[in-house]
Amino acid sequence: MRNSLTAKVPETLFAQTKERFPLRPVPMSTATRSSEDQRELLLLRLAESAYRRGQFTLASGRSSEHYVNCKPVSLSGSGLALISSAMLKNVEVDALAVAGLTLGADPLVSGVAMAAAQNGRDLDALIVRKEAKGHGTGAWLEGPLPAAGSVVTVLEDVVTTGGSSLKAVNQLKEAGYQINRVVTIVDREEGGAAAMEKAGLELISLFRLSEVSACAATLRS
Repeated sequence: MRNSLTAKVPETLFAQTKERFPLRPVPMSTATRSSEDQRELLLLRLAESAYRRGQFTLASGRSSEHYVNCKPVSLSGSGLALISSAMLKNVEVDALAVAGLTLGADPLVSGVAMAAAQNGRDLDALIVRKEAKGHGTGAWLEGPLPAAGSVVTVLEDVVTTGGSSLKAVNQLKEAGYQINRVVTIVDREEGGAAAMEKAGLELISLFRLSEVSACAATLRS
């Protein structure tokens, strides 16, 4: 039954509205998809929206024909839902928080913390600044800080040499937290894993650059 407002709208207008603005099916919740389906869907999203091939200068200063910017995916609602679900599965069971260096990790830590809450797990999100706040407390970390000695899992969007992740790790260690693992969406396979191992850290990547580029090539063929 229509309410009094919609009852005044002619049927022809309803038809015209449907024609101009067709109803779109609601995407199936990631919770109802298998892990393999979610992974395949996320790989496709990254290949379509995050990967480019050409000539690029990376944040590390290196030149590369491969460019990966995960933000078009991590800053979309459905993309972040896929990423958060996949990353949460790799967060240490005894971790009390996830953390990452701003800006790339901002949506990741928030998304994973929310996904954890939806699964009945208490997990907070911390954002690591690139430099101390210039006013107030001068803090490096933003978010509800767990007790000193707590395990914190570091999240990253793309790992190249590992420099950004290690900067976050070092700030978190200085704040008194235990860091053992870094979880990234994409490992560019350019020395990041070795850098993490040298620092006594475990690197877990959802995808390797070679996987994303191969998928992109099939889409463009």
